[in-house]
Amino acid sequence: MNTLFRVLTAGMLAASLTGCSLWGSNDEIEPAELVDFEPERSVEVLWRASVGSGLGDKYHEFVPASDGVHIYANDVEGTVAAFNLNDGREVWETDLDTVIGAGVGAGLSQVVVVAESGEVIALDSASGDELWRYQLSSEAVAAPQLNRELVVVQQVNGKLTALDALTGEHRWTYDSQVPALSLRGTSAPLVVSDVTFAGFANGKFVAVSNSNGKMLWEQLIAEPQGRSELERMVDVDGRPLLANNMLYVTSYQGRVVAINPFNAQIQWAKESSSYRTPAAGFGNIYVVESDDSVQAYDAGSSASVWSQPQLENRRVTAPAMLGNYLVVGDAEGYLHFLSQVDGHFVARYRADSKGLVGDMLAVNDVLYVLGNDGRLLALRLN
Repeated sequence: MNTLFRVLTAGMLAASLTGCSLWGSNDEIEPAELVDFEPERSVEVLWRASVGSGLGDKYHEFVPASDGVHIYANDVEGTVAAFNLNDGREVWETDLDTVIGAGVGAGLSQVVVVAESGEVIALDSASGDELWRYQLSSEAVAAPQLNRELVVVQQVNGKLTALDALTGEHRWTYDSQVPALSLRGTSAPLVVSDVTFAGFANGKFVAVSNSNGKMLWEQLIAEPQGRSELERMVDVDGRPLLANNMLYVTSYQGRVVAINPFNAQIQWAKESSSYRTPAAGFGNIYVVESDDSVQAYDAGSSASVWSQPQLENRRVTAPAMLGNYLVVGDAEGYLHFLSQVDGHFVARYRADSKGLVGDMLAVNDVLYVLGNDGRLLALRLN
């Protein structure tokens, strides 16, 4: 039930979902209570900054981005800002005067966002000055991804569009079939030097050539099961993870899969239901299941290493790695720090009373968190 707030059907109005409380009435599954534990680490706030007016009430996938020197973030009303990675000092702020539908993507010299209208807007990362705009054929809710030559955007209509990073000119479009019913949101593509990897709402995962947009290979990650459209809904909604020359892909009502990217062969597959991006560490692959339990699988064999069920139905973010620890956020704004060894809690911190929806970013053992109220925090464990 906790995933229903992300469902989008053809012709379904978003307002039709607002009559059912996400954590509300007696018909809804209640989030797990916060458990008591003895903290083993303390959370230090290195700096705080404000990004515009906040992220609004709609479901979003706003995630900050970094180029190693600055961190970039946006609000829903069109504010994009850059901050010094170390001390949080604001470097620049730009008001685009348009509603933004997706988080920010950052490359070597550019910052890119997508308006709710589907317009891609590129800014100079040093000054915030606008460089170019391009109108997509539909909305995009996942952050654009960049390499040295391309800006790649995954759209809700199943299209994967590549633009020239320098000029904004259209390079190619890859098109996939979109089922009538899918989760609200899309996977963000993984863009490397020659290839873009992307998963789609039809349960398929593809490798596409960056030179011309032609499909190099395809794998079925999740196959529809059941009689109703809801039962048959599958979606590769989390961003693929590339770790130790292996791709790890999650899917809703499907599997978590390890794929060799060089020969497109599936190394292992495990039944799983997740719409979050996985993480890797300590020889494990960490997956937040659709019921919000956290699972650790052995990266080489898929064997279950540990499970942490005490966050069920708390609407947990994708996991982030912070040194020897794993961290997830939840819809009440809490950050939960877990041991990578066995999944037990080592610390907890409430970052935003309005909640956390977008995923977090970890850089050099510092965690950057963008809360729903527009507050950007830099944290570390002591």
